[in-house]
Amino acid sequence: MTSRHLPLKSCLAASIIALGLGGSALAEEVIKLHHDQTTDSAQHDGTELFRDLVEERSGGRYTVEIYPNNSLGDDVEVAQQMQFGAVHAAPIPTAKLTGFARDLGIIDLPFLFPSREVAYEFMDSDTGMGIMDGLRDSGFEPAMFWESGFKQFTCNHAVNGPEDFANRKVRVMESPLLIAQFRALDAQPVPISFSETYTALQQGVVECQENPLVSIANMKFNEVQDYLMISNHGYLGTAFIFSKVWFDGLPAEDQAILKQAVLDAGTFQREQSVAREQSYLDTIVAEGSTDVIEITDAEMANFRSAMDPVYTEFGASLDDGVLAEVITSVERLSE
Repeated sequence: MTSRHLPLKSCLAASIIALGLGGSALAEEVIKLHHDQTTDSAQHDGTELFRDLVEERSGGRYTVEIYPNNSLGDDVEVAQQMQFGAVHAAPIPTAKLTGFARDLGIIDLPFLFPSREVAYEFMDSDTGMGIMDGLRDSGFEPAMFWESGFKQFTCNHAVNGPEDFANRKVRVMESPLLIAQFRALDAQPVPISFSETYTALQQGVVECQENPLVSIANMKFNEVQDYLMISNHGYLGTAFIFSKVWFDGLPAEDQAILKQAVLDAGTFQREQSVAREQSYLDTIVAEGSTDVIEITDAEMANFRSAMDPVYTEFGASLDDGVLAEVITSVERLSE
């Protein structure tokens, strides 16, 4: 068992030791909220609305402190802190939570969602929300899927097909599924934390990476990458979660306030995510250091075919029928 998977009894004991409060009023009055994006992002917009809604609807009983841009640590480190109640809330990329709940990797499957609309409908469905249920066993209370949007490739060489990744070093999140995705392209995936990705690209530790436009623009990856490929090959969803050991100690009325605030702010966050994307692309183009390539439908079909083995490999790790149910559900929503 790795250090990130603390048993719940240990989490509770650690909570009492770390906070010295055991669920006192102070622990309930201040909500520490982490996220990994800059303040110029839809994610931050969403957390600000969440803060305003919680503070208003609770009549001021709660104050939400927002810690953007990994200021409390990277996502996995913060998730570990959440297990014992040192951090209370966070939207965290699903790929970074698969060590706590394996099924969350489903959201990261390449080419799973043909559009945002289908992604939203699936994630908000009973099947989609059921994917989050495993998080409770690891000390988290799930609330809703937020998003960073569809991912694009960036590299120091032009990419038009799977063969262009052969033997290239590619930065990935620490996710077995995403590692398998790039191995299917004969690339060399290298897990590197989000905050260290710019330096790794700059120093040539890796040659490529994948991220939504918000991350590429705000983290300035385009400064150290010559090409941006508009591929929409995968979707980056975030799971908005609470610390379960903390959340379970709250009155039912306050739990309902928090959950509803996540839903209301999440709808706004998704809208802002869509609205901001063109401005990010315009900024990258205007800065002029990166050539933008539109991957054609035929080229996309080649990528999709090359990545098919990821479904077989990942599906084998799931309970019988889970992946088939997801694919059927997505296909039905896509009609």
